[in-house]
Amino acid sequence: MPARPRIARRRLRLLWGIAIVVAATYLYYRPISSYIETRNDLAARQSEVETLRQARTELQLRLVSSTSVTTTEREARRLGYVKPGEQLFLVKGVSAWRQAQKAERSESGR
Repeated sequence: MPARPRIARRRLRLLWGIAIVVAATYLYYRPISSYIETRNDLAARQSEVETLRQARTELQLRLVSSTSVTTTEREARRLGYVKPGEQLFLVKGVSAWRQAQKAERSESGR
């Protein structure tokens, strides 16, 4: 009969071991999940910061280039402004003229 108490003691030790592992898992689950979630949030924020840094650099370069006189003049001309004393000419029908030129070239190329 001495074999039976040994088996009971082994089972009891096994149950205690399992109970300790379950308790440790239960106690560490929230801190570990919080750590993982925080780490993922940090990675997302770092990516966002890097994107914003790149955008800031591009905007600074744009600001530097837009403050030059030639760039300002070029942009004003693109918008249709003219210098004092200059005359503005509007040319209409350019697309129709181009089509006529293409048709002329294709006919003469035959």
